[in-house]
Amino acid sequence: MRILLTNDDGIESIFIRELALALVKQGHELSVVAPRSEQSWVGASKSRNRGVHSDKADLGFGCPTWIVDGTPSDCVNIAIDHLLDNPPEGVVSGINIGLNTTLGFIIASGTVAGAFEGAIHGLPAVAFSQEVTFETYELLKTPQGKPDPELAKTLKISAGIGAAMAESLLESIPRESFKVHNINFPLPCTLQTRVKRTVPAHMMVPGLFSPRGDDGKHNLKFKSGDDVSPTELITDKAAIAQGFISHSVLDYTKLGS
Repeated sequence: MRILLTNDDGIESIFIRELALALVKQGHELSVVAPRSEQSWVGASKSRNRGVHSDKADLGFGCPTWIVDGTPSDCVNIAIDHLLDNPPEGVVSGINIGLNTTLGFIIASGTVAGAFEGAIHGLPAVAFSQEVTFETYELLKTPQGKPDPELAKTLKISAGIGAAMAESLLESIPRESFKVHNINFPLPCTLQTRVKRTVPAHMMVPGLFSPRGDDGKHNLKFKSGDDVSPTELITDKAAIAQGFISHSVLDYTKLGS
């Protein structure tokens, strides 16, 4: 299957590398087009007020690879229109460093937005994300940050599971359906970890910024928020807490209902 792969953590993330290698191993005709630098929490934004630079690169992924100085949405848009010789049959985004669960965070995710950009090009799309601890997340965002042995093992397993799921997930979505599969892997994730169908948890996330400091700035301070999900829902947040792989289908046509 011809697949376009992007992410929001940047081209140098080991998380996208593991997924790229696993997709190539599965025999897919893969192209990677990813941001030059981290683009977390940018949502579906596009670079409106400046030109966006693209470079072809060889980073050992075993497939054509481009680095784009822009957002995940820029990457997918530019890739489909200008970089790829043949149009992709589906778009995959991730693996994201950290979960992309709950209504409070999915809409802000650059990884989910990269998949959604595929959807608004009429393509089926999947977003993959990996649970990590808060301390590990902070470490991985540093230049020398690397997964510890437990996370590295989980990441390889998650990438293998994701690559094995990719074709059937993409084929299950009709073109021009405006739907995205959102897959979140727990920590740890093993070959025996089961998949549970879920819906995004209803999270209220107020107060994400600090008070105005002496420098006049308000700084982002992460908080998970408050879960106000109806008790009858099987949510992504609950599934991850129970050790399942969470599989939600984000149907963007319902935004107009």
